[in-house]
Amino acid sequence: MGLKPDRWIRKMALEHGMIEPFVDGQVRQGVISYGVSSYGYDMRVADEFKVFTNVYSAIVDPKNFSPSSFVDIKAEVCIIPPNSFALARSVEYFRIPRTVLTICLGKSTYARCGLIVNVTPFEPSWEGFVTLEISNTTPLPAKIYANEGIAQVLFFEADEECETSYADKLGKYQGQRGVTPPKL
Repeated sequence: MGLKPDRWIRKMALEHGMIEPFVDGQVRQGVISYGVSSYGYDMRVADEFKVFTNVYSAIVDPKNFSPSSFVDIKAEVCIIPPNSFALARSVEYFRIPRTVLTICLGKSTYARCGLIVNVTPFEPSWEGFVTLEISNTTPLPAKIYANEGIAQVLFFEADEECETSYADKLGKYQGQRGVTPPKL
């Protein structure tokens, strides 16, 4: 990276629009933390959720995903039922440079409550709002707080540009705006 990791993230966010809106520093007081961290960026979850439900006896099929599999919720707090699952989106819009790959991990505050955040890597030249997958592994209902930290994004910069980027292969989730269910 050349620069210290937190300085590199600031430079890429401020000069190249890699993260918008960008919070320069850690916000911690009274919230689950978000903003620049030592080696990454703690992103926030927006107030848009798709909570999975079995009201219509739907089958979750990644090749033929049915909107009847979930209920849309727009709220400052989302309750995920026991042993259930929700999709959400990030507050931040990301533009990943062609020389960068990210890995995203759930924050320990949620993990210690049995909430697992799964996000696939952001490939070189991918951009969009991040669709977050949140599993409640507990036998109890669990809260997610909108506009607070949900996951940490770690950035890995290569010495060279990749041969084929996400944009080059016309990735199906390029430029996603809202909570995006699976596509074929």
